[in-house]
Amino acid sequence: MPDDARDAAEEESAFSHPPVDPDATAAYGDHPDQVVDFYAPRGGEESAPLVVVLHGGAWRALYDRRHITPFADFLARRGFAVANVEYRRGGTIPAQGGTGPVAGRWPDTFDDVAAALDAMPGLVREALPGADARRTVVTGHSAGGQLALWAAARHLLPADAPWHLNRPVPLRGVVALAPIADFTVAEKLDVCSGAALQLLGGEAKFKERLPYADPALLLPTGIATTLVQGRTDVVVPQEVAEAYADAAAKAGEVVGLTLLEGVGHFPLIDPAADACAVVAEEIAQLAW
Repeated sequence: MPDDARDAAEEESAFSHPPVDPDATAAYGDHPDQVVDFYAPRGGEESAPLVVVLHGGAWRALYDRRHITPFADFLARRGFAVANVEYRRGGTIPAQGGTGPVAGRWPDTFDDVAAALDAMPGLVREALPGADARRTVVTGHSAGGQLALWAAARHLLPADAPWHLNRPVPLRGVVALAPIADFTVAEKLDVCSGAALQLLGGEAKFKERLPYADPALLLPTGIATTLVQGRTDVVVPQEVAEAYADAAAKAGEVVGLTLLEGVGHFPLIDPAADACAVVAEEIAQLAW
């Protein structure tokens, strides 16, 4: 099957599952998109690792957290407590140098991810008392993979960044799924129709803002990190993940890179796909 046809079939499968309502929802801000959905571990565990999920969709408003709720439920059925984070995306402001919906909102998208992670321990205590926030793994798919890697690297941001932290976030690890992990390579490959360029505000701001957003420039994090990538991914090609892994190696850090044969972009979050079970195992390796 040609890669494009395979990708279409994989996307159809991933989006065929009905959304799964959360067990609880909590706000971390006043905007309607500043919310987190919580899923309790389905086995009734008294204490379970927490998986924070950051959804993808090229940081565009068309894609919200609902499309990844079957994946969140899949993880909950594997014994994890799950926090599915929503954040402000593009689409409500004029396109920044392109046609169609803009990718992301600067700085709002990053404001939200930082605020959600900072608020998470308190939100979890209220919404999911059985979750152990001391065993937190952050995972994200595609654009959400970039946000997951970024969230773990805030202590490496320039000192004038509003999201800068003086010490690393206390995480067990990061599992980034087909992440847009290297913005320069992503732009050369025109990933998601120039989404990274749009996220940073277009050509005029791209280079200036790279040090504040590009995971490949925020290394070494000192936090255990694994990338899971399909070899036949035509949405975010494996070259992007490989570029991040290479950058980490040059910075003296070993990053896991799991390449899955015959797998594209969407099976990583599709509960019906074998690749999704691989993702759950990678998370478990870090969480327990």
